[in-house]
Amino acid sequence: MFTDINGGQQVHYHCSGEGKDVILLHGWGANIDAFSPVHRNLEQHFKVWSLDFPGFGKSPEPPEPWSVDDYTNMLEQFMKTHDIQRPILIGHSFGGRVSIRYASDRDVHKVILVDSAGIKPKRKLKNQVKVYSYKTSKALLNLPGLKSRKEDILANMKKKLGSTDYQNVSGVMQQTLVKVVNEDLRHYLPRIAVPTLLVWGEHDDATPVSDAKIMEEMIPDAGLVVLKGAGHYAYLDNLQEFLVILNHFLDKDKGARTSHE
Repeated sequence: MFTDINGGQQVHYHCSGEGKDVILLHGWGANIDAFSPVHRNLEQHFKVWSLDFPGFGKSPEPPEPWSVDDYTNMLEQFMKTHDIQRPILIGHSFGGRVSIRYASDRDVHKVILVDSAGIKPKRKLKNQVKVYSYKTSKALLNLPGLKSRKEDILANMKKKLGSTDYQNVSGVMQQTLVKVVNEDLRHYLPRIAVPTLLVWGEHDDATPVSDAKIMEEMIPDAGLVVLKGAGHYAYLDNLQEFLVILNHFLDKDKGARTSHE
C-alpha cells in the first residue's frame, strides 16, 4: 500500500494486526522486508506498521537530498494521515536515527533502538557506505524464503553494490547519505522521556557497542542488552533471543490501543 505525504511524496508501507500501534523503521539500504520476521511476531498482539523510507524499497526517492529532520517530518505526516497516536517506535541503524529524533520532541509510548546510528562515526564516509551495504546484503540472505535463492541474490547484490550503494549513482541519495551520517544526534538523547530498550550486537562494526553505552547513559530511562556473537543486524543474527527480549519489554502493552489512552 502507498500513502501520499505532503502532496506528492509516496511512502510504501505494510500494516497488519490489531492493538497498540508499533512502527518498524529499517536501516540504510534496506526495506520493509528486513523487519518481516519481527513484524510477523508483533502482529499477533499489536497493529504493526512497516515503512519503506523514501529512496528505499518501493518508496520513490525524495525530490531533494533529505536530512534526518526531513525523514522525521515525513514520519510525523504519515502518522497524522493514519491517525497513529503515541506509537511504539522500533528503529534499526538509520531507522534508529529517525526514532531518536522523533521521540526527542514528539509523543511516543516506548522506543526500541537496535544497533542504532546517531553517534557520529569516526570512519570515513566511503567506508561507512561499504559497511552498511555489506551488512544489509548479508543479513537479508538469512531471511526465511531467501536462502534457497542465495546465489541469484548474491549476483544481483554484486551489481547493486557496484552501482547503487558503493558508487551511489543517485545524486539525491548520495547527498542524503552525506547529510545523514554527518549528523550527531547525541544532544537529542536526554530529551527522550519514555522507556527505551537498546539491543546491540556484540560484534557490531557499523555502530559499535560503545555507541550503545553512550545512548544508555544519556537517555534517562534506558536499558541495554548486548546479544552475544551478533553483528550489526543483531535482531536477525539472534532472532529468537531478540524476540524473547522484545516480547518481554512490550508484554504489558499487548492488546491495548494507543488511541484509548
